[in-house]
Amino acid sequence: MNAITSPTLVASSVAAPPRFLMCAPNHFAVTYSINPWMDPKAWSDSGSAALAATAARQWADLHEVLTAQGAGIDLVEPVADLPDLVFTANAAVVLDRTALLARFRHVERQGEQPVFADAFRGLAARGLLDRVIELPEGLAHEGAGDCIWDRQRKLFWMGAGFRSDTAAAPVIAETFGVACLPLALADPNFYHLDTCFHALPCGSVIYYPAAFTPDALALIHAHVAPAQRIELSAADAARFAANCVAFDGVIVMSSVSAALRRTLEARGYAVVATPLHSFLRSGGSACCLTLRLDHRSDAAALAEPASALRARAG
Repeated sequence: MNAITSPTLVASSVAAPPRFLMCAPNHFAVTYSINPWMDPKAWSDSGSAALAATAARQWADLHEVLTAQGAGIDLVEPVADLPDLVFTANAAVVLDRTALLARFRHVERQGEQPVFADAFRGLAARGLLDRVIELPEGLAHEGAGDCIWDRQRKLFWMGAGFRSDTAAAPVIAETFGVACLPLALADPNFYHLDTCFHALPCGSVIYYPAAFTPDALALIHAHVAPAQRIELSAADAARFAANCVAFDGVIVMSSVSAALRRTLEARGYAVVATPLHSFLRSGGSACCLTLRLDHRSDAAALAEPASALRARAG
């Protein structure tokens, strides 16, 4: 694996707000199909210009919701002919100021790799990351879309089968020095782990059981106590309720049933619904549109380097 390093920075005692990587949907469209949600003809027949305009408004609303909750946002510059660049969750796995770059399975998305690589090297140059690492040749893995950090259990859950190779799990474990548990996905409608699974900061897990193989379900149940399991209905799963963003007692998602809202509120979360239906046409939602940059394996390391705070202010 090749790594690029930046100088070690001294942490301050200032607690950092969450920080995300996003990309404006200037070129977002459904122009090819690499999952069951994507229908280029339906996109065109429904009025592609109007759909693109709606997507732009919905993305801006998500950006506003996150910043209103105190989140910092770094942006990747949109690139023509890369309509899925907007789904920054797939760019890399990030933990402890290290980014492990994605390698896409489908040729339609492989053009995103050098764009994201440049973006992460730019973050390293600004002192926001220490290392940018490439996967070994021959491995497919699609970033945080298939690798979800569980803060309470201090491990990664990794989706495998449709987009990411099971063999990437030991590479992730070695890179970050934490366990990485591969979960085989069973339903092509839930082709990335973040479409059907989310590890909440409190330790509860949102998941859609029908998206997993029996062995994967057994692994989830072995690590997550019954009281911490939030099973999604088929209707909430189809709304991509698992594809949410959760931090600081807030959960942001495209839509939510009354029953799921009550369940989440009972665990102390404020649920913010901001419609993202345009992106569901491509198989994505809130989590897909964001990449958390500041996850830490050690809670004591949540203070942000003073130079990074200065970079935010600048």
